[in-house]
Amino acid sequence: MRIKTVQAWWVRIPIEAAKQHRSDFGQVTSFDAAILRLETDDGLVGWGEGKNAAGSTGSYGALVHMLNHEVGPQLIGRDPADIGVIWEMLYNGVRHDSAAQNGHAMPQLARRGISVAAISAVDIALWDILGKSLEVPVWRLLGGRKLDRMPAYASGGWASTEAIGDQLKSYIAKGGFKALKMRIGAMDGTPHNSAARVRAARQALGPEVDLMVDAHGTYTVAEAKRFIYLAGDLDLAWFEEPVIADDKPGMAEVRASGSIPIATGESEATRYAFRDLATLKAADIFQPDPAFCGGISEAMKIGTIASAFNLRFAPHLWAGAPCFFAGLHVCAASPASFTVEYSLGANPMIHDLIEETVEAKDGMIAIPEKPGLGFTLSERFLEAHALRG
Repeated sequence: MRIKTVQAWWVRIPIEAAKQHRSDFGQVTSFDAAILRLETDDGLVGWGEGKNAAGSTGSYGALVHMLNHEVGPQLIGRDPADIGVIWEMLYNGVRHDSAAQNGHAMPQLARRGISVAAISAVDIALWDILGKSLEVPVWRLLGGRKLDRMPAYASGGWASTEAIGDQLKSYIAKGGFKALKMRIGAMDGTPHNSAARVRAARQALGPEVDLMVDAHGTYTVAEAKRFIYLAGDLDLAWFEEPVIADDKPGMAEVRASGSIPIATGESEATRYAFRDLATLKAADIFQPDPAFCGGISEAMKIGTIASAFNLRFAPHLWAGAPCFFAGLHVCAASPASFTVEYSLGANPMIHDLIEETVEAKDGMIAIPEKPGLGFTLSERFLEAHALRG
């Protein structure tokens, strides 16, 4: 079995006006992603996804071009089962043979950003092919699944102080969720305004529902510490991305300033960044995004770091179908995982791109049973919304 074709698209799916929301990313009018299709010489198809933009809207021309014209030619004729070897080849570049022989990484200069996003897309697609070739779900190849259903939390929460309670309660009605996440940070103007919105949410939900907050890295260290002071009595399950990923010492300072658990990692790539978060004691919960951190392979390594440091693991899954399903398999197999992100904003990159129905029931989401990643992508829908790179 050999890789025969490689094709990536910038997929842009418009979001109807009634389902749009506004946050620090502005008005979200479309859902964008780089979607990758690998096909083998015996007709198996694997789907992958890469990300280079915050939120669900962004420009994917450069990443798609890289996949089609730089990464793709390196994959033609390769055995798709050589997942780890291919990962290291793409990461180490022209020195991959030396890295393999010497037993340590010798990465190319551009070892982060869209380089790892491209590796992520390839890695996810290769796992999909391997599962399909062996007629088993990916979680079986990762060591088995610890649960056939995982707890899920509803991810959304952009409404005003006056409306946030009703918005979050509507999520409970939709999926029986027992945990909810709302957005805070620069979109509110000040930590005081964010704290007021969170206080209104807690008052509406009562004490039995887990409540998380996500600042998207938009606070300074001082502002994040101020928010913790103002919200310290609201029993928050976690405070996500209080400051930018490039300020890991600042993240550690925020964590040390209060008792609210710190979650972070969607903006980080590779095991090396998460090693630093662990050794700096900067986080309680790791949140790698499979479409950005390095794919399924790297997400599993990051989960191992979390387990070794007695931390928890909750991948960032505001994503399209390939990334979301990859996250389900990783969560099923990782000892440190405990919850799955389920977006309650408009997400046509999951719900319209594939034929299966994805939904949470009683606050739980099922782990796929089908071979590979476990979904059937609608190529007709993809072609209708694809821009070639």
